[in-house]
Amino acid sequence: MDRRPPPGRWAAALLLVCLTALAVLTGTSTANAAPAASDGSLIMVLDSSGSMAGPDGSGSTRIASARSAVGSVVDALPDGYPTGLRVYGAGKPHGCDDTSLAQPVTALDRTAVKDAVAAVRPKGDTPTALALTKAADDLPATGRRTILLISDGESTCGTPKPCDVAAKLAGDGSSGLDLRIDTVGFQVKGAARQELECVARAGHGAYYDAPDAASLVRQLVRASQLSADAYRLSGTRITGGDTAAHAAAISTGSQYLDTIGPGETRWYAVPLDAVSTADLSVTAAPQPGVPVTYGDGVELKLGTTGEYSYTCDTQSAHFGQDEGAMTLTGAVSRVPTAKHTDDCDKAGRYLLSVHRTSAPTSDPGRWPVELRAEAETPLPAGTTPAAARTDYGTAPAPVTGTPKDLVGGTGFNDAARVGTGVWRDHLLPGQTRYYKVKVGWGQQLSYTAEFANEPVLDDASGTADTFVTTSAFAPGRLPVESASDVRGERSYFGKPLSVGLGTVPVTWTNRWVTGDAADSVHSAGDYWIAVGLGPDAARLAKNAAVGVILRVAVTGDELAGPQYHAPTLARRDGDGAPHRTDAAAGSGSGSGSGSESDGVLGPVTDTDLLAAGTGGAVALAGVGVALLVHGARARRGAYPPGSPGLHGGPYGGPYGGPPAGPPAPTLTPTRQETRTSPDGTAHEGTPPDAPTRPQTQTQTQNGFDGTDHRGGA
Repeated sequence: MDRRPPPGRWAAALLLVCLTALAVLTGTSTANAAPAASDGSLIMVLDSSGSMAGPDGSGSTRIASARSAVGSVVDALPDGYPTGLRVYGAGKPHGCDDTSLAQPVTALDRTAVKDAVAAVRPKGDTPTALALTKAADDLPATGRRTILLISDGESTCGTPKPCDVAAKLAGDGSSGLDLRIDTVGFQVKGAARQELECVARAGHGAYYDAPDAASLVRQLVRASQLSADAYRLSGTRITGGDTAAHAAAISTGSQYLDTIGPGETRWYAVPLDAVSTADLSVTAAPQPGVPVTYGDGVELKLGTTGEYSYTCDTQSAHFGQDEGAMTLTGAVSRVPTAKHTDDCDKAGRYLLSVHRTSAPTSDPGRWPVELRAEAETPLPAGTTPAAARTDYGTAPAPVTGTPKDLVGGTGFNDAARVGTGVWRDHLLPGQTRYYKVKVGWGQQLSYTAEFANEPVLDDASGTADTFVTTSAFAPGRLPVESASDVRGERSYFGKPLSVGLGTVPVTWTNRWVTGDAADSVHSAGDYWIAVGLGPDAARLAKNAAVGVILRVAVTGDELAGPQYHAPTLARRDGDGAPHRTDAAAGSGSGSGSGSESDGVLGPVTDTDLLAAGTGGAVALAGVGVALLVHGARARRGAYPPGSPGLHGGPYGGPYGGPPAGPPAPTLTPTRQETRTSPDGTAHEGTPPDAPTRPQTQTQTQNGFDGTDHRGGA
């Protein structure tokens, strides 16, 4: 199988802190802390045919192991999550009609499900196709619906074949919240395993192999938890246009839901004024773990309308791996220039296009997509904003302390609130957890996600691997790029390691920085941290979920606003709550060089951005950032008249000081121009009568070692 490229060379030594392996996620204490998803449901379909009465190799029977595993599943599911149980092959007179609903799909009743599975007596045939058909009818008509099939053998009832039934039931996911079929093969080989793998693939789900009783528990818990913890979508349902001429209308301050199929382009139209910064984000939430390739993803473009349309911003988000699908987020922005003379500064109707790239071998199901449009009004007239900041300052003190347990959110809408401190969570294979942290003017965020010394399966030791990954997002859900020597993704073999990212200080004028990691860090407010574990961890880790320690630092004094020489506000504690501090503490100038007292940490450098840990700490200074999101931004225009230049005071000198050298350079606008015909057809290139401009439209998909090999556009 095509594997991710090996990590690049390190710029500094990596000191690892061996964390104690965290407990298996099969109890209720951690799992039940997560609220039940309002749009999901699960039905387990249990093979009760005669073969399940056979030995499981541990001194028990397969059905006894299955009963125990189902009990672990319901103990781990969130309270109230709609769950049911269907069985087949229990020995009715007509063997190929032998399936019954043992527990209806209702708000989770743990005792009822356990009693139902305890009553199963295996002795019949294996009508898998019929059981799948009935199970689909058992589920609610709408929402995320999951069938979890547990079987130890091949269907014995001829046609229709279970794989064909699965494909028909799952369809193409055109509603965006359709059916997923996961399968667990309990001690299966050959044709039986191939059948179950086919059912999962056709059902836009995943196959989990369970060669023994312990692995059956582990795999069932994983599959059921992914059902309950799928990305929780929110927004008004719309259908994007199939051409620019038929673009669906959206507006700023709103959130929308749509779906997108392989190779498809969706179009949306949004009215923008002439002065506000507009951010439009798109989050794709495919079924976790379904087949994808390196170049699969979404590509965004924002442009003007009219006879000659101008591309204002582009970005692409690709998986960059072939283990399986996870959530992806990209965003494009319209940032007005200072003099408001640019073609993308005008008030009017703008077009957002979203294109899905997909390989022929990838999952053909439609992806749910969540669109958010936000507008940020300009500063009041006469306000001089602080200088742009593209530096990372100096390394913070290690973030230490006893970790606080929490359950991260499934996405942006339910992200768990964190602040400066140490937090402990668990990740399932194929899962991404989201956390939200307040970052004020003049402050910067840095964090690490430390993965434990995870027990690995005996047959996986030294051979199987997966990856861990992290991304950060600014207000507007803008992906944050970070220093070139910071690790956002690394191969994972079960040994302790860390990934992490960070931001430059939050400064209004960062929005005009071109070709830097600072342009998205231009607004104070909620920032998001996303941490993910690759789907192939299901073939590596002994525990159902892998433990992760999240160390978060919000550094620097928070300023009262984006203006030049803004006063310092009261500091915030580790949970984001403000508390009083000496007004003289820190510089108060927005330099980001905050005091290190009271748990407030100083700013960080690019090479030491991720220093955090216990004892010896975990110091990451790896070369070659590997982010899931790669894009090309075309930021426009110069700094506003009288405002600080890049790293400069109001006259382009050092921050907070008098002039020292020439004024800050003017940032030349870059644009790919597109001529749009009245029928909505786009013609790339510069029209003969249009003004001449530098033109650029690049996309980078840098790998772990910095080489361009990830595919995609």
